[in-house]
Amino acid sequence: MNFAGKNIAILGAGGSGYAAAALALSCGAKASVFDSGNPEKLAPAVARFDALGAPLTCGEAALSAPGSFDFTVISPGIDSAWPIAKAFSEASGELIGEIEFAWRAAGEGRAPVIGITGTNGKTTTTSLVAEMLQAAGKKVVAAGNIGLPYCDVVRSGESYDWVVLELSSFQLETVSQFSPRIAVWMNFAPDHMDRYATLKDYFDAKFRIFENLSPDALAVHKLECELDLAGRSSRFSAFSAGGDFSYEGGAIRHQKSGRSFDFVTVELQGKHNAENVMAALAVADELGIDWELVAPAIRAFRAPAHRCEKVASLGGVLFLNDSKSTNLHSLESALNGQEEPVILIAGGKNKGLDFAELREVAGRMVRECICIGEISGHIASVWKGAVPCRSAMSVEEAVLMSRTIARPGEIVLFSPGTSSFDMFTGYEARGQAFRDAVLAGATA
Repeated sequence: MNFAGKNIAILGAGGSGYAAAALALSCGAKASVFDSGNPEKLAPAVARFDALGAPLTCGEAALSAPGSFDFTVISPGIDSAWPIAKAFSEASGELIGEIEFAWRAAGEGRAPVIGITGTNGKTTTTSLVAEMLQAAGKKVVAAGNIGLPYCDVVRSGESYDWVVLELSSFQLETVSQFSPRIAVWMNFAPDHMDRYATLKDYFDAKFRIFENLSPDALAVHKLECELDLAGRSSRFSAFSAGGDFSYEGGAIRHQKSGRSFDFVTVELQGKHNAENVMAALAVADELGIDWELVAPAIRAFRAPAHRCEKVASLGGVLFLNDSKSTNLHSLESALNGQEEPVILIAGGKNKGLDFAELREVAGRMVRECICIGEISGHIASVWKGAVPCRSAMSVEEAVLMSRTIARPGEIVLFSPGTSSFDMFTGYEARGQAFRDAVLAGATA
C-alpha cells in the first residue's frame, strides 16, 4: 500500500510508536506522534522523535487532535477507550494498530506470517517455531510482542521466508486486513480484565487472528478451546484425547500418521511445553518439513528465561523458574504440566485473584506449598486441608525451605501465580532472585 504523502498520527512514544513513526517516514508519509504522559519524563523521547523527524506532543496537549489525519496508528499499550484514542479516532479516517500498519506497508511482496497468540505460552512457542524453521534452512525473524516491532521488520527491507509474530490481544484488537498464513492459538483463560469489560471482549480481541484467514491458511489450536472455525485446522492437546496431536507416555503422537516424537529427550519440561512442541510440529507438517530434520533443534531448545526454565538439579531435585507466571491460568498450566510431585513456591502481590479456584489441582499436584508475598495468607487459608502450606518472608528463604522439604525425584516449582510488585520491580527481577538463590545452594 502506498502511504506517500499521507498524514499519519502515531499514539504512544514507546518502542512500538517509534517503529511505526520510522516506517511511516520511510514510506514518504508525514508522521506526528502524541503521548499524554508526563512531559518532563518524556523529554528524552521528545528529543529522539525530533531527531527522527516525527515531532512528539506530550501531556494535556496530546489529548486534542490538531487537525485531521488520514489515519492513526495506536500503540498496543493504549486502550481504544481512553480519551486520547477517542480524540484521534474522530479526527482520523481510521484507527489501526502497529501490526496492521506494518502488514499494509509490506504490501503484496510481504513474507508470509505465522501468527501466534494465547493467554500463556506465546513467547516460548514463537521462539521455538522460529528456531525450528531456521534449522530447516529457512530465513526467519521472530517479532511482534516478543520484542522486535513488526514495523521494524518491514522497514528493514530484509527478505524473509517467514515472519513469526507473537501477538497479544492488545495488538490484535486493531487489525482489520491482517491475514497470517498460519494462525496459532495456544490457549485461553481470564486475564487483562482491567482492560476488558467482559471475558468475551478479551476472547473476541484474540479471535481476530482468525478473521481474515484465506482458504489455504491453517489454524492450529488447543483442542479444549473448541473454536468455531470454518477452514482448515490442526488441533492439539497433552491433556485430552481426540486431537490431531496427543501426549502418551512421554511421547507426542500424531494420530493420523502414527508418527511420534519423544518429548522426554527435549530440554523443555512439562506437558504444557509438550503442547508448545505440538504447535511447532503442526507448523512443520504444514510446510512439509520432516520432523527428523528439525528434531535436534527442538530437543536443544531451552525455554526463555522465567518460563518453566530449568535452573539446576540438586540432590535429585529439579528446580524450575516460572516467574513469568503472573496469573492463575499460568500457575495451573505449570502444575498440570508436571509428572512428578511438586514443592510449590507461590504468591506475591494481592491483586484480587482467588487461589481457591486452584484448590483441586493444587491438592492433586502439590505435596507442600511455600507461600510468599502479600497474598500468602490468602493462599494458605483457601488451600487449608488440601495442601500443607508454610510461609517465607523472601524468595531466598523460600528456596532454603524447599531444599529441606523436597525429596529426590521431586520438583521445586517457582510459579507465583500473581504479579511481583509487592516485592520486586517485575517478574524478571523476581525470577533472577530465585535463580541466584538456587545456584547459591549449588555452590554451598
